[in-house]
Amino acid sequence: MENASADDGKMTASPGAMIKPLLILFIAVTVILGGVFAWRAFIGKMMKQGMAAAASAPQTVSTTTAATASWQAEFQATGSVRAVRGADLSAQASGVVDKIAFESGSDVAAGAVLLTLKPNDDPAKLAELKAAAELAEINYKRDQEQFAAQAISQATLDSDLATLKSDRAQVAAQQALIEEKIVKAPFAGKLGIRQVDEGQYLTAGTAVVTLQALDPIFIDFYVPQQALAHLKAGQAVTAGVDAYPGTTFSGVMTSVNSKVDAASRTVQVRASFHNADRRLVPGMYATVRIAAGEPTTAITLPQTAITKNPYGDTVFVVQQGGTGANGKPSSTVQQRFVTLGATRGDQVAVLSGVTAGEIVVTAGQMKLHNGVAVAVNNAVEPRDDISPTPPNQ
Repeated sequence: MENASADDGKMTASPGAMIKPLLILFIAVTVILGGVFAWRAFIGKMMKQGMAAAASAPQTVSTTTAATASWQAEFQATGSVRAVRGADLSAQASGVVDKIAFESGSDVAAGAVLLTLKPNDDPAKLAELKAAAELAEINYKRDQEQFAAQAISQATLDSDLATLKSDRAQVAAQQALIEEKIVKAPFAGKLGIRQVDEGQYLTAGTAVVTLQALDPIFIDFYVPQQALAHLKAGQAVTAGVDAYPGTTFSGVMTSVNSKVDAASRTVQVRASFHNADRRLVPGMYATVRIAAGEPTTAITLPQTAITKNPYGDTVFVVQQGGTGANGKPSSTVQQRFVTLGATRGDQVAVLSGVTAGEIVVTAGQMKLHNGVAVAVNNAVEPRDDISPTPPNQ
């Protein structure tokens, strides 16, 4: 009986011994999970504080002051420089170059002989034909005297007259053949680079040299058909070329084409420019500006100040003496819708939405919205040029 009681005592002590490790494990897990949740709550709190601090920090922008300026509406077009008179000179006949009488790039007068081909026997043939024509003239004069004395018939007189005319025509034809072997300057101008050498055989039509009359000079360009109402002969125009950045050439519109191109709905316009210094050369690419209407005044801003949106154009105006998200005094921005007019280089005319003297953001708009505090830094300002000339890339 005693043995049985001892065994029962051992069996009743076993459940207590098993509960103690489980309790310790439960407490450890609870402590670990609590620590994890507490750490996550701490990190979340720090992130919220960091985001709040970032939201309250001023956003750096560049600004400009809206100002009223004289505004001249204008049309801008691209065109090409061409000579008033220009031609690639060539001989009308084939032959071997006998003499070259010009230097590349020289100025020549109208009618100056530039090149001759070997005449071969052309002068001898001309002398032969002239002799025949002189004999025919002598015979015809003799026939006139004999006809007056009724010694010959009218038919003989007419035949000798036809012979005289035929001989004279052959002389003229031979002279023309000789002239075709001589290249002359059809007008005064500047020669280009010589394309042939002495002793070279040329076929008819082979280019010898180009001749261009450079003063005055034309610029041909195209404008939209809507501009026709503002165009007239004698109107002042200005032009610029890439070869001379920053230089403006003044000219006068000389003619407007009598039809509009049906494919592009543009009209060709020609302007004349003085070119005594010969800086404008045929073939140059030119940008032409034509004033339209009378000058007016308008509020202007750099085009970078405008934010394009599907629902309208907007700008951000800086409000002085505002209050930031942290409650401290600061400059804030207000978004406004604006109505825009024409553009001029880097500038745009603002018809409504901004008044003169207001400070407008010109760069950094992507991070702005109403009420955001801003810090102005105008160390680098966007371009605001009427006639920008970007460097060639």
